[in-house]
Amino acid sequence: MILRIKKLDPAAKLPSRAHEYDAGLDLYALEKTILKSGERKAVRTGIALEIPEGYVGLIWDKSGIAIKEGIKTLGGVVDAGYRGEVLVGTINLSAEEYVFEAGHKVAQILIQKVEQMEIEEVSELTDTTRGQGGFGSTGK
Repeated sequence: MILRIKKLDPAAKLPSRAHEYDAGLDLYALEKTILKSGERKAVRTGIALEIPEGYVGLIWDKSGIAIKEGIKTLGGVVDAGYRGEVLVGTINLSAEEYVFEAGHKVAQILIQKVEQMEIEEVSELTDTTRGQGGFGSTGK
């Protein structure tokens, strides 16, 4: 499979893998972006993707930035039909300001197959052992 990528800005950095068998492609900040404590902001990448039909791009945290710095990604679905700039929604959960410098890793994107299904409204669902047990229903 080929992932076609268009630079929307000459300074944009193409996504890449740090290691041969990494699942995700690193996404890079196009420009310096300051994220204050508690602030949400979209970080520009300066690229657009042509994700093949039947696939989706899922944007995930970079574990080092998330664990060490408290930076979390938000709303990370890039549909196959979208051709605009890939923006990475971020929130700073730490007490300190965080700065993405131009060219620094901001997140990773995984390209995954999507199964399209038909929707059928029903009056009842099948029973399971879990049933309607939600958050915390399985104990500690």
